[in-house]
Amino acid sequence: MTETEQHQQTALPLAETVAARLAESALPATVKALVRDALGSDTADIGTATTSSVTSGRVYLDSLAVNGFRGIGPRARLSLSPRPGVNLVVGRNGSGKSSLADAIEVGFTSTRAHRPGQDATRGGHWYNLHNADSPKIELKLAIEGDTANSTLTRTWTSEEFGSSEATFKRPGHGTVPLAEAGWNTALADYRPFLSYTDLDLMLTGKPSERYDAIATILGMDLLSTVTNKLSAREKALAAVAKETRDALPGLKDALYTLEDDDRAVQALLAVDTPGALDLDTIDALVAGLPPADDSRLAELQIEAGVQGPDLAEVEEAVQRLRIALADVEDLHGTDAENARLRADLLEKALAHADRHPDDDVCPACGTERVLGREWYDRASRQVTELRREAKTAEDAHAAVRTGKRNLQNLIENPKRIPTALVDPWKTWTDCQRITDPVELARSAEEAATVLADACDTVRAYAARELEERDERWRSLVTRLAAWADKARETERDKPLLGNLRKAVKWLKDLSTELREQRMERFTDATQSIWERLRQESNVDLTAVSLKGSEKANIRKLVMAASVDGQDAPALDVMSQGELHSLALSLFLPRATTADSPFGFLVIDDPVQSMDPTKVHGLAQVLHEMGRHRQIVVFTHDPRLQKAFTDQELPVTVFQVTRGARSRVKVDHVDDPVAQAIGDARAIAATPDLPSGTYSHVLPGLCRIALENAFLEAAWIRHHRTGGSEHDLQAAIDSAERFQEVAAFALFGDVRRGSDVKEEVRRRYGSQACSLIQQCQKGAHPDGTSIPNPHRFVTDVENLAQKIRKPEVTA
Repeated sequence: MTETEQHQQTALPLAETVAARLAESALPATVKALVRDALGSDTADIGTATTSSVTSGRVYLDSLAVNGFRGIGPRARLSLSPRPGVNLVVGRNGSGKSSLADAIEVGFTSTRAHRPGQDATRGGHWYNLHNADSPKIELKLAIEGDTANSTLTRTWTSEEFGSSEATFKRPGHGTVPLAEAGWNTALADYRPFLSYTDLDLMLTGKPSERYDAIATILGMDLLSTVTNKLSAREKALAAVAKETRDALPGLKDALYTLEDDDRAVQALLAVDTPGALDLDTIDALVAGLPPADDSRLAELQIEAGVQGPDLAEVEEAVQRLRIALADVEDLHGTDAENARLRADLLEKALAHADRHPDDDVCPACGTERVLGREWYDRASRQVTELRREAKTAEDAHAAVRTGKRNLQNLIENPKRIPTALVDPWKTWTDCQRITDPVELARSAEEAATVLADACDTVRAYAARELEERDERWRSLVTRLAAWADKARETERDKPLLGNLRKAVKWLKDLSTELREQRMERFTDATQSIWERLRQESNVDLTAVSLKGSEKANIRKLVMAASVDGQDAPALDVMSQGELHSLALSLFLPRATTADSPFGFLVIDDPVQSMDPTKVHGLAQVLHEMGRHRQIVVFTHDPRLQKAFTDQELPVTVFQVTRGARSRVKVDHVDDPVAQAIGDARAIAATPDLPSGTYSHVLPGLCRIALENAFLEAAWIRHHRTGGSEHDLQAAIDSAERFQEVAAFALFGDVRRGSDVKEEVRRRYGSQACSLIQQCQKGAHPDGTSIPNPHRFVTDVENLAQKIRKPEVTA
């Protein structure tokens, strides 16, 4: 397998990776079947994701509405675009932005970020004094493949923070408790919320806690569970084989002590012939137990092995029948029961009419000319209506019939019945002919008890008599029989044991390989982020590794670093700002792993202790992550917004302000479309610029605005139709990005670029086609002529707003 193929597979969810590797492995088909069966059943159990969950596609945030929670009094709303991209929510300390960040986390988890030892269900002063009567968090969520948003709602029943209740409403699925969304495990493993407390814990937590935080997101639980399941089967079979081998020397020594007995000699030859275990001879010796009275011996053997009815099963069947009878009794005299009886009577009358079509005399009262066609049709309709009314009674009687049949199905005859048990066994089997269910329940219960007691007595007596007959051989042959059963089991399961060993070895080897690959990918991602964040730091992060195992008492996350080429433990040599950056480097890959069902990441106050160069590096990291994730950053530090602006990185900005009585307002300040339009408008408003600015730069900025509008529409289409994210990402990365993204937004198909122009004309008019053409010409050497820059920018802005409306791509 090439390095690229390995990377592609380890980037997949683990179940898909294992299935792909299994398909291409050289394992025998029988071994593959064992792994596939174990993997399939375990995938169903885990739910990874997934079968018990009502959700399936990746989840993005569409909007947040909050009231009465922390610093937010009356309802405040944050509206987002449910797609990848960076969103900054800015505001001074105390403006309410952290309350918004907390609300998202609490909405999903019912808890807030806390330190070990603190009770996560205690929220302190969590409700707002200006609106304490009705605290509520409402999250609108866009789930890939759904045509409309889902709603997550959390409310409180008292002033206790832990009294909250959450519901989840998904289109076509109704409203269910949030737990049924199936996110509990994923929220623990791939927690998409990052607070300052979380960052602190990534570094100040116990070594085992840091280990667990990283080991979990490697996503190896499925492989571990499947391996343990098959290992348990392997060990069980190997234990039987070992018991058989270990018992053989002692068995042979016991047989040698009876070498004057031909039976012992035969048994010894059967078990001690190399490579030719003769189990048939052993079976004959075990079954033959002579000596004297063969007929009596055979009878004793039957008596010693006799098994009566299972009283627990009989008692359960009797109880079910009696419950059904009680239900029928409760219906006596009711409308449902009367309807059933009338329906039965009419059906008999109809059957009589079918048998005697020319007879119109009532067979009950003798009245003539009453059973004509009109009566027949009316009676048929009545039967139908009565049966509908009698459904409850019919079900009750059906339950009686089922209970009766289930009880009688428990009555079985063995091939041979000991003489002493003929009478009680006949009484038991006679119950099969009892038609009255009440009598059946009584008789079957009594007969089963009598028969079971009789079987116990006969069996115990026969066992004692057998022990008295030829005691030495009897005890030895019993031992021989037990050994033969295990030997037969071992021989039968030998191929399975071999296959299980191959399967377990393959799984363990694969686990080691994938664990190393995933850890390497995690390490690479961490180091890559660190390289962006460290900027002018002289500390190199040289390695991140896990020491120990999930079951080990001593386990830790090891972070090796070097300072000016000298090796040193990372935590010992880094400044506070560097440690903060390192924590981000560890957290971000964890929250954005391929297995996570969350397409969003919420970060609160990530800029603390960072110098300006690291803030610029953080903007680059967030921008890169925003290509595949919806990033929502809450910050009071203006440096992060400036870092995006200075580096011309697209970002959507929201401003949070707080008024009297905890009125929090969120305003949409800027986004990539508005940024490009704003820059273009600034050029249009500036006189005497070089001609190339109007012919190339201005249309280029307008093209960026339209491109981002189409991109937003494309993501909305992707969510609502479940289209290929791979195709969309390929379009975004394409050299023909504008045409392919527009095709995806308009048709959901990147290959329909040639149809974009006609569809734009149909939806937005001919002027829209002309505007797009002028924007694209700006990238050509000759540029384009724009007589009225102000009007051009305004027209492009209006077109962009039409394109990005969700209904356009619905």
